[in-house]
Amino acid sequence: MKKSTERIARSREKSRQQWREHRAAFIVYFLLRAIVIASLVMAVLNRAWESAFLCVFTLILFLLPAMVEKNFRVDLPDTLEIVILFFIFATQILGELDAWYVRIQGWDTLMHTINGFICAALGFSLVDLLNRNERVGMTLSPLYLSIAAFCFSMTVGVLWEFFEFAADRFLLMDMQKDTVVHTISSVALDPTMSNHPVVITGITDAAVNGDSLGLGGYLDIGLIDTMKDLFVNFIGAVVFSVIGYFHVRSRGKSKFAGRFIPVVLDDIPEDTDMEALPKQQETQEVP
Repeated sequence: MKKSTERIARSREKSRQQWREHRAAFIVYFLLRAIVIASLVMAVLNRAWESAFLCVFTLILFLLPAMVEKNFRVDLPDTLEIVILFFIFATQILGELDAWYVRIQGWDTLMHTINGFICAALGFSLVDLLNRNERVGMTLSPLYLSIAAFCFSMTVGVLWEFFEFAADRFLLMDMQKDTVVHTISSVALDPTMSNHPVVITGITDAAVNGDSLGLGGYLDIGLIDTMKDLFVNFIGAVVFSVIGYFHVRSRGKSKFAGRFIPVVLDDIPEDTDMEALPKQQETQEVP
């Protein structure tokens, strides 16, 4: 009985400590969670089961930061955790449920740019955590860390485009949004079959089975959207890779980059004040 009481007391004290150290992240989490739950209730009442499923899926995604911290023994900075939570909310609830991808021009581009930045931060963190682990015995240069972060981010971006293509191809979901163009170039239109592209300009309409689509041009099927998404993912990845490079070169003194790089907890006692860790990191020797 006494041990059980002590365990409950330690658990409560740990919860209070986490609230003090991550107050901003907790507030954002509970606010966004409340909005999603309210949307879920409305979807159920309206029998909008697809929207209800999307809300449940979003609530599950909200648990990812906490699961990563618990299973991988790392502490996510509040800034990184808040950005991840807002990103999940913006893509799933605003983008999909409220159709911002269609209603707001550039929303998809913004999300892919942020995704590139976040994935570069996560990729940088994964390699940097190994680099700091004495048991692994790795000593990687700042340039190698930045290149690894960039490649990780671009790989995630490419895999996501594969997923969008598969969803469009087999489920007809149109995740790769189409673009209206007025000029096309294709070797399929060359009657000589000599691999010379035939260029058609000034396209003002397109017809399918004799019926005009009324789009004011030719309909590109997802290619431009895919390449645009990969390009802005590239920009986001480059931005954080450069930031991470100078963070390592400055031996961890970059406060901005430190807001996106997790801290390993394997060798940190449970009663350590996590708010003091960023200051401790600034004095660490980083290769």
